[in-house]
Amino acid sequence: MENNHFVYMLRCNDDTLYTGYTNHLKSRIEKHSAGKGAKYTRGRGPFTLVYCQSYDSKTKAMQMEYKIKKMSRVEKEAWIANHQGGMLDEYTKKLRT
Repeated sequence: MENNHFVYMLRCNDDTLYTGYTNHLKSRIEKHSAGKGAKYTRGRGPFTLVYCQSYDSKTKAMQMEYKIKKMSRVEKEAWIANHQGGMLDEYTKKLRT
């Protein structure tokens, strides 16, 4: 079964970070970009996808989203730096298709 539960982080135009969960990454980012995503992201675009990870269950993804949201800004920046790797490239390619 394909992993289709995603936790992602967006860097907003004002350099703030937004963390979210979705089961369809491409359409969720498109919603954020169109101003129809989370209230927090409205008016803060354009966005850069700086982190994403897939999970095999909604529960696992939601737990990770919660963990990341509880982090400080410094911890989030370190998380991004330490977890970027190839997965971001892989999902960025998927977003373009």
